[in-house]
Amino acid sequence: MELSVVNPKNGEILPGKYPVNDLNDLDKAIAEANAAFEQYGKLSGETKAAFLETIADEILALGDELISRASDETGLPEARITGERGRTMGQLKLFAQLLRAGSWVEASIDTAIPDREPIPKPDIRKMLRPIGPVAVFTASNFPLAFSTAGGDTASALAAGNPVIVKAHNAHLGTDRLITKAITNAVNKCQLPKGVFASLVGEDFALGQKLVQHEGIHAVGFTGSFTGGKALFDLAVKRDIPIPVYAEMSSINPTILLPGALDKNGKAWAEKLAGSITLGVGQFCTNPGLVIGISSPALDAFCEELAAQIRETPCGVMLHEGISKNYEAAREEATNQEGVEVLGISSDDRQGTLGRPSVAMVDAENFLENERLSQEVFGPYSLVIKCRDEGELLRLLENVEGQLTITFAVEDADFSTCSRLISQAERKAGRIIFNGVPTGVEVCHSMVHGGPFPATTDSRTTSVGTDAIKRFARPVCYQDAPESILPAELRDSNPLGVWRLVNGEMTNATIG
Repeated sequence: MELSVVNPKNGEILPGKYPVNDLNDLDKAIAEANAAFEQYGKLSGETKAAFLETIADEILALGDELISRASDETGLPEARITGERGRTMGQLKLFAQLLRAGSWVEASIDTAIPDREPIPKPDIRKMLRPIGPVAVFTASNFPLAFSTAGGDTASALAAGNPVIVKAHNAHLGTDRLITKAITNAVNKCQLPKGVFASLVGEDFALGQKLVQHEGIHAVGFTGSFTGGKALFDLAVKRDIPIPVYAEMSSINPTILLPGALDKNGKAWAEKLAGSITLGVGQFCTNPGLVIGISSPALDAFCEELAAQIRETPCGVMLHEGISKNYEAAREEATNQEGVEVLGISSDDRQGTLGRPSVAMVDAENFLENERLSQEVFGPYSLVIKCRDEGELLRLLENVEGQLTITFAVEDADFSTCSRLISQAERKAGRIIFNGVPTGVEVCHSMVHGGPFPATTDSRTTSVGTDAIKRFARPVCYQDAPESILPAELRDSNPLGVWRLVNGEMTNATIG
């Protein structure tokens, strides 16, 4: 059987047929990945760094064909795809830098004290090691940066693990091009074939079998709560459970404090309208909740936000399924008791489009209605009016885990918002001040994660260099001969990495 891909902009079937992989293909890919792990998992940081940089070079070499195809398959403008290609290449190169520096392995050494009383102290050395083949499920809203060669793949490969991708059926042509780039890099770097594979499934069955296969040791996922939770449940029911690092659902509250509203209410309305509708609202960090304390300034803000939304045209959504789900979820949310539609785009075109909309409800109704706290994936946001700061705090205490929480503040607000900020630290992975949540910087300090249901593991991030630690585990060597130790743990420290030696950070040799 073969699959085709539809252009969401016009409904036309795009060129190309993509054979569906069966369970035999899956077994073969996983067997090759485990065979490759025996070699790839032991490679030096320099060798893996060169491989990641070669992937980036091969992606760039695809040229305009990649940009055009990804745009046709997603409805995203070519300028956005070009920027995303740069981010994808940048992620790969950032992990290459991390590998060359080497200290990401968190090497720790406690040297022996043989004459310690009452018993001798052994020599103990620890570092992070790769875990084995990783399954990666690609995202629909970022066809490059969270897809075949995206952050999950880059971090898993950087850690020393082969990767098997479950391609997204909405952009199979893009997947094939990126797979070609990675395969070229594998060959140029003379790595074993099983380091990377991409599989195509007709429905959910192939992905389920991938997660359940004993040859898979971890899963990376970006997508819906339903999909991520289903994979997590499958993984924990295995005879040998494995971790699933799923980024799933977030409504990313923005809290407008009185000082900020009084001083910059109109500017905040313009800023948030742009963030709500950016990429037709198809960002995991879309500001789906806007919270403020009832006042004339909040009323003026709502009027301006509604005006901005009414003037924003509809945009092409990623595919027909997302468009239909958005319309159904938006209609359900705005029909809840106490919800008032403030503004909806005057653009009433039909098709695979997302119509910008903003609604309002009071805090009491919001707290009583669980449906209002569920994500509406698209260009939609709900404004919540609180009676006072106490009600705002109670609302924040009842919000589920989030990727982000944003504060609009002025100096006068800081004296009264410490409890709100403390609560935000418990609820979100990233706390933003006087910005918007859309847009995630790829850097060493970024946390793109958060408590459930934002992710399945709030201790991790899917963006930034710490993402590598999801796909590694600590291994301890006790009284091991120098000759068998990894280079990072040897007395001579040939790589010059920073290590914790007898409780002190140093990159010096031992002895």
